[in-house]
Amino acid sequence: MNQNILNLEPKALWKNFSKLNAVPRASKKEERIIQFMVEFGENLGLKTIVDPVGNVIIKKPASKGMEDRKTIVLQSHLDMVHQKNNDTNFDFDTQGIDMYIDGDWVKAKGTTLGADNGIGVATIMSILESKDIAHPAIEALLTIDEETGMTGALGLQAGYLEGEILLNLDTEDDDEIGVGCAGGIDITATKNYSEENTASNTVGFKITVKGLRGGHSGMDIHKDFGNANKMMNRILYALQDLIQISSIDGGSLRNAIPRESNAIIATQQKETVEEKFYQIAKEIIAEYQTIEENIEILLEECLTPEKGMPKDQQSKLLKAVYTTHNGVFRMSPDIEDLVETSNNVARIIVKEGTIKINCLTRSSVESGKMNLTYNIQSGFELACFDVDLSGSYPGWKPNPNSAILKVLKNIYKDLFNENANILACHAGLECGILGQNYPNMDMISFGPTIKGAHSPDERASITSAQKYWKYILEILKNIPKRAA
Repeated sequence: MNQNILNLEPKALWKNFSKLNAVPRASKKEERIIQFMVEFGENLGLKTIVDPVGNVIIKKPASKGMEDRKTIVLQSHLDMVHQKNNDTNFDFDTQGIDMYIDGDWVKAKGTTLGADNGIGVATIMSILESKDIAHPAIEALLTIDEETGMTGALGLQAGYLEGEILLNLDTEDDDEIGVGCAGGIDITATKNYSEENTASNTVGFKITVKGLRGGHSGMDIHKDFGNANKMMNRILYALQDLIQISSIDGGSLRNAIPRESNAIIATQQKETVEEKFYQIAKEIIAEYQTIEENIEILLEECLTPEKGMPKDQQSKLLKAVYTTHNGVFRMSPDIEDLVETSNNVARIIVKEGTIKINCLTRSSVESGKMNLTYNIQSGFELACFDVDLSGSYPGWKPNPNSAILKVLKNIYKDLFNENANILACHAGLECGILGQNYPNMDMISFGPTIKGAHSPDERASITSAQKYWKYILEILKNIPKRAA
């Protein structure tokens, strides 16, 4: 880590962010970060609880003179998306994030940074350990597994929290105040097939699609970034009469737009495959050249695979993926520029007689979410896949009468002499889920500017963090009093 990060302002925030980033914290592997936060809370002498699913709750009394204010819940998630560049040698299970400063940005060397949602967690840590920040009574809610299933928020039971206001610190533009978000559902299509021996006199090829921008499958889905899985399928579809597919390995996490895909094929028509490959690769690169300037589509000879897919199964796979919707499905008719419904074809694995395809469908309208889900499910089932629907979570419906929204709007205008943008987002925030067991809690979301989340291009703005810190300290001072 670049030690200069510790000298950035606000020092407390960057110090705690650096400590946090030294602890591996992949979704569903949060044991170490949970223990880290428990020790942090207990070392401060604060009441610290781990609920049955692994969420950490730390409670701090109000500072002097703030005892009559409403109790607030400061909420962020502990897990981070683990993504790295293909040529980066890094073990997320054992290594801390290697950070550095580039102008106004804090970045990571070849990996995701963890600013989503580590900046929020570091903010909460800094407030909990402070002795001179004015604040009401605080309940810090640090949830697990936000990125791959929202299971922390889904598992939080009623009765753990008494706060009347929840401040979610997971928004990624410092001029925005979030009042709503999309819900989501995981679609998993699976199928088994009997491998065949590849034909005699065949040549093996490895096809690679790489260098795509990737990004957040909610916040970036409207930007038309390339999806490596869909590109690979397009290439294989064009070659299908000439090849036998042995394996495909594309994408990674459901909530990350796929940046890379690799396939191994066999063919008896080497020259024809090469000719058609370079034709379709040239077409794809030309279509995406203005937005995917680093795209590479490569064909390399390799050892001829011994096994491959039967032609009929290969055809069904390629047609099923081709017909699966990827990207924006519908824009909101009610909120300008808001993506209402989308799907990300996130992960495709074809290996040794098994096929597994993972999608994440999002929508701010529950009926719209299920409409697209059934659309995708039907296509896979027509191709004789088994389809599992899981991890469904609700969206967060905007509350135009939110009292805390009025407070945040006024403070933003007073501090920065402009109006904040009040909007809903297409990402999945935990507010809608938390509201199921805490329906009377007034919720709002905000945060510093973070770009490129869920990709190795993730970066956090230094000046924005300073602006955000000033904003949250003023918010804490102005939490309304409890009803008499």
